[in-house]
Order: sequence, then C-alpha cells, then structure tokens
Amino acid sequence: MKLILKKRSRHATLSRQVTGLRAQLAESEDTLRAIRTGDVDTLMVAGQEGPQVFTLQGAEEPYRALIESMNEGALTITADKTILYANECFARMVDCPLEQVMGSSLRRYLSITDRTKLRTLLLQPRLAGYKIHLMLHAVHGAPLPVQISIRPLAANGFRGASIGMVVTDLSESRRNEEMLQALSRRLVQAQDAERGRVARELHDQITQMLCAILVRCQTLADTLPARAGPARAEARQLQQLLGQAAEEVERISRDLRPSVLEELGLAAVLRDTCHQFTVRTGVPVILACVDLPARLAAEVELALYRILQEALKNVEQHARARRVRVRLTQPRGLVQLEITDDGIGFDPDHLTARAKANRGLGLLGMRERAAYVGGTLIIQSGQAAGTRIKIRIPLPPGRATIKPTIL
Repeated sequence: MKLILKKRSRHATLSRQVTGLRAQLAESEDTLRAIRTGDVDTLMVAGQEGPQVFTLQGAEEPYRALIESMNEGALTITADKTILYANECFARMVDCPLEQVMGSSLRRYLSITDRTKLRTLLLQPRLAGYKIHLMLHAVHGAPLPVQISIRPLAANGFRGASIGMVVTDLSESRRNEEMLQALSRRLVQAQDAERGRVARELHDQITQMLCAILVRCQTLADTLPARAGPARAEARQLQQLLGQAAEEVERISRDLRPSVLEELGLAAVLRDTCHQFTVRTGVPVILACVDLPARLAAEVELALYRILQEALKNVEQHARARRVRVRLTQPRGLVQLEITDDGIGFDPDHLTARAKANRGLGLLGMRERAAYVGGTLIIQSGQAAGTRIKIRIPLPPGRATIKPTIL
C-alpha cells in the first residue's frame, strides 16, 4: 500500500513539473515571437547579481532612430520604476552614462517629495495624457525642472514594460518666465513712478492754478456792480465750475498716488476707497480689516490698493451688484484681501472678445500686481453667481484681530 502511494505522489510531482515546464516554454515562445515581430526591444532577465537589462539592437530600428533623435528624454519603466529603456537625451539630463541609467531605478533621480508625487499619480486608474512637473536630480550638477508626460504601454509579451514617459526640459521655459516676470516688475515700477510724477504735477501745478483762477473769479464777482446782475451770476457759475474742476483734479491726483496710503496705512486707504465707491455708486460696501502688527512693505500696500481699485471699477461697470464685501485678513503667515460682490458674474475662462477688451486687461493687470509682490490672485465667478477675487501675499506671521466696519 505504501509503495502505491509513493508511486502516485511521484507521478503527481512529475506531472506538476511537466506543467510548469510547458508554461515556461509557452512564455518563452511568446517572448521570442514578440522579439521577432519587433514588439519588444528590451529584456530584463533575473540573475544571481539581480535583474539585468538587455537591449535588442535590431528591434524596430526606425522607431529607435526617431526616439534617439528626439530633443526630449524618453523612458520605458516597469511598475516598480525600473528603467528598461532610456534615450541619450535623458542620460544627458541626469548626467549619467546611458548604460548605467538603463536598469537603474527612476527613484534615483527624484527627491523624496517628487517620488511621492509620482507614486500617487501612477496609482491613478487612467494614466493616458497625465503630465507632472518634477525636479530631476542629476548625478552631478543642479536639479533640472522637467515635465513628464505619462502613457501606459499595451501588453506586448513582456509584462514588465508597462509605462512610457516623455521628459521635457523646462529650464529654458523657466528662464523665459523669470525674464517675463522681471520685465513685468519693471513695467509696474515704471507705471507707479509715472503715476506719482503725474499726481505731483496735478497737485502742485494744476490744482494750484485752478485755485488761483477760482479766487480771481470770486474777486471779479464781488467787484461787479449791482446793475451787472447777469455778469455777476455768470461769474458765480464759473466759480462753481472751477471749484468742481479743482475737486476732480484732486480726486484724480489722489487716485494716482494716495497720500493717505503713505501717511496712515493700508486700512485707512481701503476705508476711504470703499467709502468713495459707495458715495459714487450707492452700492454699500461691508469692510472688515485686521489690525496688522506692523506696516506692510510699501509695494505690497500699493499693490493691494491698486487691485481693490480695479476690482471696484469692474463692479461699478459690469457687475450690477447690490452689495460688496471687502475683507483684509492675515491667515497663517499671509496677508489676504477678498473682494466679493453679488452681481451677475461671468465665466473667467470664456470671456467674449468685447468682455476681454473691457474687463480682461483689468484682470490681467490685477494678476500682474499680485505676482509683482510674490502673491497669487484667484478669481471665482459664474453666470448669476457673483464674483470673488482673492489675493494672497506671503507675510511674516503675526496675530491679528478682525474689526468689521460697515460703510
């Protein structure tokens, strides 16, 4: 009886071995078939010294020539980030010989933070078309900003080759962006300087001249005889018009360079601007300001003032709002200004040509103002949903208390 059981056990073992060998043979035949048809140009083979990568030089030569001639990095990686294939351009990006790149891990060239970002992205069920910005760490030299475009590869007989990547060098784009930002900053500085010059000219020259003419006109009206009633009435009317003109010139001068901003600070000029808006339009403004622990930098205060000016101008011209809220807060080391209205709203991403001409340049100017002081501007709006503009500018941390003021 024992002999029969041993024979059956031996027979079952041999059967399992034969089945395993047949499976290995079938897999080998599939791999060879893929190699012959050009579906595989790289193999990873397990060995005593770990997995080794072999490139098939004869596979898909036109495809290989195209990839090697690209001015962008190209990669094929496994699910565990092993690089099965890389072109020369990627090897230059990481400043490492190509033979050392292939077979290594992509994680070698990424920071811990970027590894986490990439791992999270690769867990997405649909990778096709995904793009991510990372810093590529070269073996020697400074990190390189890149954009990685990801696309899963179809199963082709070699199950490890699952993800294709195109790596684009963004360093030139970053340099161009920095140059554009520097140019924008110089433009804003030039605009502010010119506004200041015009404001001084209006205040020191034009306003003074108008005031002098106003006094002369009043003197003329007082010296006219009683019988010259029509002439005296005309002089009085001219005096009134001159007074209005002087006030308007003073208002323009104050808008160009508000002295109250320099003398009393941001909160005071926000209150004054909101009050003037309510007087001019009849639309109430609910203003809530914090007590900042110290004066902000002059360019930050000016940027926030200019953005509020432009936002209220847009409300006046386009929003048809019944109420506006303005909040100056200090959350987590930032200074934040929010302007919210309950008007008709708009779609920021789909402005018509006319709307871009009327409103688009103003929105662009606000973004440039925020970027000039290192901040960001977010616009949230929709049809019949009102508009919210949020400006966030980095600031040293400090405690603040909100003191609402209703205008």
